Amino acid sequence: MIPRRLFAFAAPSALALAVTLSLPAAAEAQGRSVQASAATVAVPASQRQVTFTVDAPAPGGVLVLPLAAEGDLARRATGLDAAEREAVARALTSAQFTYGDGKSLTLRGLGAWDAIYVAGLGETPEAKTWQSSGAVAGRALRDESGGLTVLAGGLSAEAAAEFAIGLGLGEYRSDFYQAKARERAAPGPVTVVTEAASAAQALFRPRGEALVAAMAWARDVSNEPANRLYPETFVDRARGALSGVSGVTIEVLDVPAMERLGMGAILGVGKGSERPPRMLIMRYRGTGAPAAPVVLVGKGITFDTGGISIKPSTNMGNMKMDMSGAASVTGAIMALAKAGAPVNVVAIAALAENMPDGRATRPADVLTAMNGKTIEIISTDAEGRLVLADALSWVDANLQPAAVIDVATLTGAVRGALGDEYAGLFSRHDALADQLTAAGDRVGEPLWRLPLHPNYAADISSTIADLKNGGGEGAGAGTGAHFIGEFISRDTPWAHLDIAGVAYGAATDTGPAGSAGYSVRLLERFVRDFQP
Repeated sequence: MIPRRLFAFAAPSALALAVTLSLPAAAEAQGRSVQASAATVAVPASQRQVTFTVDAPAPGGVLVLPLAAEGDLARRATGLDAAEREAVARALTSAQFTYGDGKSLTLRGLGAWDAIYVAGLGETPEAKTWQSSGAVAGRALRDESGGLTVLAGGLSAEAAAEFAIGLGLGEYRSDFYQAKARERAAPGPVTVVTEAASAAQALFRPRGEALVAAMAWARDVSNEPANRLYPETFVDRARGALSGVSGVTIEVLDVPAMERLGMGAILGVGKGSERPPRMLIMRYRGTGAPAAPVVLVGKGITFDTGGISIKPSTNMGNMKMDMSGAASVTGAIMALAKAGAPVNVVAIAALAENMPDGRATRPADVLTAMNGKTIEIISTDAEGRLVLADALSWVDANLQPAAVIDVATLTGAVRGALGDEYAGLFSRHDALADQLTAAGDRVGEPLWRLPLHPNYAADISSTIADLKNGGGEGAGAGTGAHFIGEFISRDTPWAHLDIAGVAYGAATDTGPAGSAGYSVRLLERFVRDFQP
């Protein structure tokens, strides 16, 4: 179940990164692993190529000036002559420019530049503000077909690289099904001018480049309509994006495989659809990585009608994004693997479509999860916790993880509690919760920890089964999290992220309406920094 009141969004994007990769049918049916070989990060044609250089190129295209204070102009505007610099200074004064994070000013008609774009960095710039300022600039300049020149002199190598990452995130588009998109020329390159060019490039490539591509992938699949994106095609697209990446193995559990394993919860969710469910298991282990993996599990409901407990028709089309958790964990492993990060990570996408046909699960039915626990169905619209139940049971039975994080657009209640400013964080393990919160703060994807009160157990107790999948009125986000926690060992560090309020929404200064790709960057940062 996710919020019933969601924002509308523009037409979805075609997937720029997908490459066909077919596994033998027998291997897929039996859930066998397939090892991919090494490859470099591919940049979609819709994204600008980024280079770092010490010498400023000849004037042309758009000049981008990242500034944190008035004094930055004198030392950073090396690509401007004295008259142009004076004109920019007068314009900043006249506009009473505050240099705040996300503030901007566009000037035209100065010298040979198509435009001069001033990007505010904020009074105390840090990684998340460098990136967010870059994203605002990327969004504002997405229709400029010429090249961009970023004057980053005096900025650290990290700041220059993070600003370039932000540019890539901000230029994301979700309009590829529109006719005008098919006629749009590839955008010009980005040239970042900095005395720390070599160090900045090392930070950006491959990590930053991989992160931008992974974010675009996650947003693409979350924006896709359900007639294009369903469990089988999600698997195909993930395979394609991970094709040739060193250290990656992919395993797919189809319906017969899940039946053999006793995954009655996810199979119960998918019974009403002609699109069969899938469990997609992606492993990546980099050089020097620890033995115990960090496991990321994502809810992947590719369309959620609510099933027999059908949702209202208003905004039901937004339910194509109910697989955003699966998109995020897949994007995170893509970013880590393509960058060659020295980590051990497993990402699992629990994929199903929740539809109300004659075979669909009914309220009051009882399902049996892989771990043998029985579940009384109170609402078929509380299906996300069911697919996660089997995914976490599989983790418990097959892996010895250092930590497990599940990500889901689970409840409307979390939006009621936290709005669209925070994702909800639930955990039985304080140290794990602290690391996740720190990762979110660092990348600008904040989490707010909510309680897992012992009394929630009574709210989901059933008179005929071990559990019921709904807790009635009250702490809906908390009871949902408590339910999910019943399918992972209490000895395993585990956390649940409810991203229903932040995964999808209206257009902002940093991106178009639709998917925000929320938690891809958070999870990538968390896994890199993780301490057992």
